[in-house]
Amino acid sequence: MSRVGEQPIPIPNGVKIDVSNQHVSVTGPNGELSWDIPRGISVVEEDGHLQVVRRDDSNKARSLHGLTRSLVANMVT
Repeated sequence: MSRVGEQPIPIPNGVKIDVSNQHVSVTGPNGELSWDIPRGISVVEEDGHLQVVRRDDSNKARSLHGLTRSLVANMVT
């Protein structure tokens, strides 16, 4: 289990998140960033935070889980 990947990502005030298909876009006071999420990983927005979820327990999905969470968290903050 990825300890990093399981942590929720809080969304600060003034930041807009758009998650569609395998693409996430973040717009905030400092500009706009976007990134294509790898297959096997999904990002879900709920209750003022983002959660990164892997679809299966394959080696590739497990290795991308924490990486995806870290990259998306850096986009949001």
